[in-house]
Amino acid sequence: MKLKDVIYTIVIVIFSITCGIISNDYIIGTIILATGLLNSYYASNGRIINYVFGAIYCLFVAYVSFVNGLYGLAGLSILVYFPSQIMGYISWKKHMNDDEVEAKAFTFKKAVIIIISCIVGSFIFGYLLSLIPGQRLAFLDSSSNIINLCAVILMNFRYREAWMIWLFNNTIDLIIWIINTVQGTPNSIMMLLVSIGFMVINFYGLYMWIKNTKKKNIVK
Repeated sequence: MKLKDVIYTIVIVIFSITCGIISNDYIIGTIILATGLLNSYYASNGRIINYVFGAIYCLFVAYVSFVNGLYGLAGLSILVYFPSQIMGYISWKKHMNDDEVEAKAFTFKKAVIIIISCIVGSFIFGYLLSLIPGQRLAFLDSSSNIINLCAVILMNFRYREAWMIWLFNNTIDLIIWIINTVQGTPNSIMMLLVSIGFMVINFYGLYMWIKNTKKKNIVK
């Protein structure tokens, strides 16, 4: 592990603990914030260890989402996002170069297909979630999940555009957790901090992947 990674890891852990104390969410919130930020940080640098933190993050997010009535996010976290961390680890393991993963980029055709798929998928999943008693913010929940799922899949296949999709998803997540924070739902303050932290790191990730791919021949 590089010195830079050690320093950033310590900073993220200290930041997460501090946020946990401030928000009075000492255990679950701190773990979610720390593992989520570490997952994004190491992914932004093309490091395969990100999937270890991602797996832990998915399990705890599933619990928080369930108690907040966000059943779409809870279900996908357990049934889709958690297994995707394992698949991502396996996929990246096959395409590592000097301890960093080899990146790929979109063609215009792939971009159009992804956008249309996200829109259609969000409406279909949102309708299905709206049929569940107690489900809150059904279409925001569905949009967040479908877009995030798309980004997770693209990251597993090493596409740099995954960071752009995650940034768009950050906007939806912020809306969801601002609403929950105003309404005083459990763990919502910490989840709002997680969303803000993700947005910052996702900008960093996009910058790093664009910077790194310019130095190499990108596979489309």
